[in-house]
Amino acid sequence: MVMNMECDVLVIGAGILGLSSAYHLKVRHPNKRVLVVERFGGPGQGNSAKSEGAFRNVFGSETNYLLADSTIDWFIHLQEDLGYDLKLAKIGYLWLFSEKQYSHHSEALEKIRSRGVDLAVFKRGELSGKIPDLVVDFEGDEEAELLGLEPVDFGVLGRKCGSIDADSLVRCYEEMFLKLGGEIRYGVEVKRLMLKPEVELGLPGEPFIWQDVHVAGAETSRGEIRAETTIVAAGVWSGRLLEPIGLDPFMRAKKRQIFTFKDPRLKGLFQVEGLNEHGVLPFTILPKAGVYFKPELTEGSVWLGCADNLGRRFGLEEDPQPEEEYYTNNIYHVLVKYFPCFRDLRPVNMWAGQYSINSLDQTPVVEALAPDLIYVGAASGSGIMKCDALGRITAALYAGEKEAELYGGKRFRVSDIGIERRNVERESFII
Repeated sequence: MVMNMECDVLVIGAGILGLSSAYHLKVRHPNKRVLVVERFGGPGQGNSAKSEGAFRNVFGSETNYLLADSTIDWFIHLQEDLGYDLKLAKIGYLWLFSEKQYSHHSEALEKIRSRGVDLAVFKRGELSGKIPDLVVDFEGDEEAELLGLEPVDFGVLGRKCGSIDADSLVRCYEEMFLKLGGEIRYGVEVKRLMLKPEVELGLPGEPFIWQDVHVAGAETSRGEIRAETTIVAAGVWSGRLLEPIGLDPFMRAKKRQIFTFKDPRLKGLFQVEGLNEHGVLPFTILPKAGVYFKPELTEGSVWLGCADNLGRRFGLEEDPQPEEEYYTNNIYHVLVKYFPCFRDLRPVNMWAGQYSINSLDQTPVVEALAPDLIYVGAASGSGIMKCDALGRITAALYAGEKEAELYGGKRFRVSDIGIERRNVERESFII
C-alpha cells in the first residue's frame, strides 16, 4: 500500500533516541504532526533493546555526567512517580582495580567526586569480606601470570548506577508519545532522504549545484513522506541515509555481545551484603580485558559482556550474531580466575547488537547537519543512559533555542554536542 503523506516532523528510527526525541518534540509542540517511521516491527528492535540496560553517572567528562545524571533522575521519576515499570534497580557500578590502576584513575575519580557523585572506595580486605566469590590475589598462579592478570586491591562503587530493562524503557517512550497524539509507522523502511531545491523549477536533474537545497523528507518502502523537518535517529544505520547526500554521521558501527548465565553455582552473586539495597553484586567491571557483568534481578540470571575495543573491527552488520567461541576461548579464561563460580559454565542464551561509536570523544552528537535536517546519534554505547537528555536537546535545537533544560532544571548549551561549535571533554573514565 502506498503511503504518500506529509507531516511537520519526520523522525527516522524508533529506537531509544528516536522515541525520546519524538516524545519531547510532541510535549513542546502538541499541535505539530510528529511521525516516527521504523523498518522493524516494533520499538527498539534495531539495537536499543539488545542493550545490557545498565546506567551510571560516573563519568570524567562534565558533558557525559550531565547527560547521564539527569536521565537517571528521569528514569526514577518515571518509575517511582508515574508508575511505569522499567525494572529499574540501583544495584550500583563496581570497578575492580589493582593499586596501579587505581592510582592511574585517581585524578579522574577526584574530579568525579567534586561534582557530588556518590562514590565509595573499598580496599582488598573489605572486598573479600563482602564478595566471597571474588579472588583478589594470584600470587603463585602461573596461569594468571601468563594471562597478565592484575590483583584486586581496590573497588570503586558508584551508587547512583544500576540496571534498567531497555525494552520496557523504549515501550514507555512509545506509550507516552502515542498518548500525546504522536504517530508511529512500523515496517516502513527509509530508502533515502529527499534533497530538494528551495525553489523547484521542475527540471530533470534537480537539485543543481547552484540551487539552494534542503531535506524535504524521505522516500520509503511505502511511498514519499514530505516533512518540514527530518530527524535522523537511525543508530548505526544513520550513515546509509546521511552519507549519500554528503553528510557525516561521525560514528562507526562496532559489534557488542551479551552472554547470559543461570546456574545454582552463581547464587553467591545474589547474596552480597553491604553494597546495595538489593543484596546482590553490583554491575562489575574486572581489572582485565574489559570484561563486565551484572546480576539480572528479574530473571535471576547473570548478563556478561566485554568492551573489546582493540581487536574488534568496525563494520555495520545487518543481523549481528553472537560468537560462543568468543566467550569460551577468550572471556572465560579471565572470568574464572576472578570468579571461579563460573568454572565450566556455558551461556544459556546470547545475542549481539551494535554500538554507534564516536571514536573521537565517546560523546553523542545532536546537530542540524543541513537545512531542515537534525541528526541525533553516535551515542557510543551510552544511548540508554543518556536518552532523555538527548531527546530534550534535540527538541531545543528544533525550537531554535541555545540551551536545553534537562530534567531537574539544569541548563545545557545545545551547541556543546553539535559539530560546528562542539565543546566536550574527551572521556577519561572508560570501561
